[in-house]
Amino acid sequence: HVQLVESGGGSVQAGGSLRLSCAASGYTVSAYYMGWFRQAPGKEREGVACVGRDGSTRYADSVKGRFTISKDIAKNTLYLQMNSLKPEDTAMYYCAARRTLTWGCSTSVGKYNYWGQGTQVTVS
Repeated sequence: HVQLVESGGGSVQAGGSLRLSCAASGYTVSAYYMGWFRQAPGKEREGVACVGRDGSTRYADSVKGRFTISKDIAKNTLYLQMNSLKPEDTAMYYCAARRTLTWGCSTSVGKYNYWGQGTQVTVS
C-alpha cells in the first residue's frame, strides 16, 4: 500500500522560504518518479516540479529559479525547497508518485497514480 504524507507547509511573508517534505511508505522512491503539485481555490491543480528515477528534474516556468525538488532515497522522502515565495504561490501543495521503468518524469497531473493529502502554503 503506497502512502504519501506531506508536511512543512505554513504561512510566510513574501520573499520567505519553506521546505516541504513528502514521506513515502509502501514503496521505495527509487522505483518511481515523483512530483509536487499545487492547487489554489477556484483553480485547477497544476504541476510544480518533478524528479525522475535518475534524478533528472523538470519545473513549471512559474517556479524556475526559485524552487528546487530533491529526494533522499535513504529516507524515502521527497522535498521541495521554496525560496523567494510570492503571494501567487499560495495553494495547497501535494506530492504524487508513479511507478516507472523509465528515467525521466512528468509534471502532468494525469500521469500520477498516488497522491498525498496536501499541505497548505500561504504567502502574504
